[in-house]
Amino acid sequence: MLQANMQLDAKGLACPMPVVKTKKAMTDLAEGQVLEVLATDKGSKADLAAWASSVGHQYIGTVEDEDILYHYIRKGNNEPEVEKAFEQTVALKDLDTRGGMILDVREAAEYAFGHINEAKSIPMGELESRLEELDKNEEIYVICRTGKRSDLAAQLLAKNGFTKVFNVLPGMNEWNGILTKEV
Repeated sequence: MLQANMQLDAKGLACPMPVVKTKKAMTDLAEGQVLEVLATDKGSKADLAAWASSVGHQYIGTVEDEDILYHYIRKGNNEPEVEKAFEQTVALKDLDTRGGMILDVREAAEYAFGHINEAKSIPMGELESRLEELDKNEEIYVICRTGKRSDLAAQLLAKNGFTKVFNVLPGMNEWNGILTKEV
């Protein structure tokens, strides 16, 4: 494995907890030092990479060893970390009154076990490479389990010229409507 200045055990935690724990651990590192994050949540790969980029840290990469993901993040400058939240949001309860596409950025397994009918599945880790599947002229409502991944995905879409993007809050963990399952 690679050399790290500090190790964080986030095994067994699901989104958004690996990011939350990582954010807290980064405060104990000096600029340039490397944090190794051990995780089992497959979605943590995309989540940690997007989070690190959004706050000025360098996501070095991930090494997979059986079921454990070893993420490496180098701390950026000592400026205070200001995590930007995507400003355009829609309340989950209002989603059914809106037109446009629902983009579900959860992992494929999460999507398969229950999603909003007609939602398009593009996991966060695949989003940047699949942007051509989306229409920049259509309203896009981005949803995940809690609102954290969808926030990062909405920021990514906006950086790539999508202007009609909304983060759906709080996320699928609060959805009370009908679920479509494809298990």
